[in-house]
Amino acid sequence: MKALVRLVLLICALASPGFAQQLSGLAKFEAGASSISDAGSGVQIDLAISQPVPWRVRVLDNPARLVVDFREVDWSGLSDMPLKGEKIVAIRAGVLRPGWSRLVLELAGPMEVASAEMHTGGAVAVHLRLEPAATARFAELAALPEPADWTLPKPVDLPKAAAKQDGKLVVVLDPGHGGLDPGAERDGQNEKTLVLRFARELKELLLRDGSFDVVMTREEDVFVPLETRISIAHQAGADVFLSLHADALAEGDAVGATIYSLSEDASDAASAALAERHDRDDLLAGVDLTQQDDLVAEVLMDMARTDTTPRTERLATALEVAIKGQGLKMHRHPRQRASFSVLKSADVPSVLVELGFLSSASDLKRLDDPKWRAKMAEAMVAALKAWGKQDAGLQALPLK
Repeated sequence: MKALVRLVLLICALASPGFAQQLSGLAKFEAGASSISDAGSGVQIDLAISQPVPWRVRVLDNPARLVVDFREVDWSGLSDMPLKGEKIVAIRAGVLRPGWSRLVLELAGPMEVASAEMHTGGAVAVHLRLEPAATARFAELAALPEPADWTLPKPVDLPKAAAKQDGKLVVVLDPGHGGLDPGAERDGQNEKTLVLRFARELKELLLRDGSFDVVMTREEDVFVPLETRISIAHQAGADVFLSLHADALAEGDAVGATIYSLSEDASDAASAALAERHDRDDLLAGVDLTQQDDLVAEVLMDMARTDTTPRTERLATALEVAIKGQGLKMHRHPRQRASFSVLKSADVPSVLVELGFLSSASDLKRLDDPKWRAKMAEAMVAALKAWGKQDAGLQALPLK
């Protein structure tokens, strides 16, 4: 492997520096699927983006405008979005601060946000509805102070990795969302709280088993950037990365647990994105890329992913078998692929488990049921043990 790495470094050193990728946003704005138009007395705003990111919306005065902040969206193509009607007089976007972007819509008159939601099942989009507001009401809304947990998102300290013990599988549990990012919401419940509760219960069960060391990307209600979650896995020396979610779908009747692995089509883009956004000493365990450009990093990560991908698929299979073995409800398509950021680590088998969908009343009821959660946790422990034993055996086989 070392000889192959040296050869790759030599080949890439001869390549043109023009191959290095330029920094781009975490999520991409999709103009063709977005629109802004007058709707009766109000305005309907539909903003399609490539993946979910934390966001918030507010109004400001002098002049009247709607402000939508995101972490982080590349607004290329904004001028191509259809803008119909007279109630929005101008639109612009830019960088708010490192890692955060802002979209500003200048309003023809005072308006307030009647509804605001992000749909994250399938196509991701923010949907906003504005309605006319009295001048005094608008001034009151515009004068509200910045939320304390938004102005300066507090960075989260990476957990210290415990010394790795022989025979123990290092599992990183990643409860999705957190802090200013609640995830999906329904009937007073939100995704960040539900998955954190389950992750704590799963961690306890894993530790009681005695076969695992467990690290969590967050132990409480804090915001952890997506790229930091991968960094935590590397620092912990993770053998497995499990991201836990409970999404909601605006349409359809999705019910039951779903297991996601990285889409094959997304592999090259994943390497490029990691090379752009991560410290060079945090891309591959045991490989120093601090002096290498993006092309070198991408090639080496693709090489690592060649080994990791079949291990990840076996992990997803083990989870599916164990969950079904407990008689737990799974989606009609239980295995799916996507380009979620938390699945992009090149050298750590990583899967995202949708425990259920908050858009389903039955799934929400199950997520609230301690007996159901216990059975799901038991299934995951069984799956990790089966996979760990199989993976160790396959890793021990001599190369041919």
